[in-house]
Amino acid sequence: MFKKLSAVGYALERLLDLCPPVNEREKIPIEEACGRVLASDVLSPEDLPSFNRAAMDGYAVRSGETRGASQSSPAQITEYVRVRTGAALPEGFDAVVMLEDSFLRGDVLEVTAELTPYRNVSRIGEDLRAGDVVLCREHRLRPPDLALLGAVGIDDVEVFTRPRVSIIMTGDELVPRSSVPAPGEAREINSLMIYSYVELWGGEPHLSGVIPDERDAIKHAIKRCLGSDLILISGGTSVGERDYAPGVLEDMGELMVHGVRLSPGRPTALGSVSGKPVMCLPGYPVAALASLYLLVRPAIKRLAHLSDDAPRRDARLSRKIPSRPGYITFARVSLRNGIAEPVMISGAGILSSVARADGFVLVPEDLEGLDEGEQVEVHIFE
Repeated sequence: MFKKLSAVGYALERLLDLCPPVNEREKIPIEEACGRVLASDVLSPEDLPSFNRAAMDGYAVRSGETRGASQSSPAQITEYVRVRTGAALPEGFDAVVMLEDSFLRGDVLEVTAELTPYRNVSRIGEDLRAGDVVLCREHRLRPPDLALLGAVGIDDVEVFTRPRVSIIMTGDELVPRSSVPAPGEAREINSLMIYSYVELWGGEPHLSGVIPDERDAIKHAIKRCLGSDLILISGGTSVGERDYAPGVLEDMGELMVHGVRLSPGRPTALGSVSGKPVMCLPGYPVAALASLYLLVRPAIKRLAHLSDDAPRRDARLSRKIPSRPGYITFARVSLRNGIAEPVMISGAGILSSVARADGFVLVPEDLEGLDEGEQVEVHIFE
């Protein structure tokens, strides 16, 4: 039996205390910077645009010569230059007349609209002035941000290094995915899921391989990973004879949590070794997934200077979701036209339930389920 079950909120609070943002920095080319987080403000080295440019196809003219121009009384202009969108505005001209507001009659341009100075012109520094802040510290870079950096001649940026997350798999029953499992064996799949989520959430995942269910093997694996910012152990976290991971944490450092009020996901543990956070995730895939989303995701986001802005949608339940009082229930649901259909309420090993689901609903521990038709918040699987 677990000695004491902790609330999920308590476990998360303790974990976040151990996960201050990583402040090491590196400079990388902007071609490699999508998704990375800026470690300092980026200032524009030049004006954008650096010259007055035509904002559309038409004719460069002097705006004063169009005064009073209209459909019934077009201005007659003899000095003009044909320009294309993005071209430099020729010297001596201060506006561009659109093609649809002009008509070329021989060498004379008839303009049917009055123009103000710099009409249809992108002026020097209209987008950015030299010295302006282009992007702020802790901004996560997106493709249009990279385009903007390139537009002002910036080739590389200073970003925070991604937090290093080590992943240790334990279990004598685990075999490679390429193998055919014998009775009592299972393909090792959790590392694939955990690795992918660590990378998606802004971490730098490192696999340590499969470790046998032996105390010394687990100890050595943890020692090898102490250079990481976060250590994740999958399997061997419950209270069985060969569930050694929590005891190893107690021997090597501090075991803060062993067992959380989460269904599925109860056999989750948290400890600290040499000041480094070590999360022990359940071996069953869906239980591991619940702990990943509710505990590991916020921790990695904090380490990586990222906001924990998980995608969510409001929906109505198509039927009741029962739950176990005293536990947060991680209920998988599919979404169709604003209706949340429960896919599976229990079953920590039924991974296909996640593939059929679009997200999950959390039933608070103080409720005995959620009723049909109730408005719920669906956390979308990424």
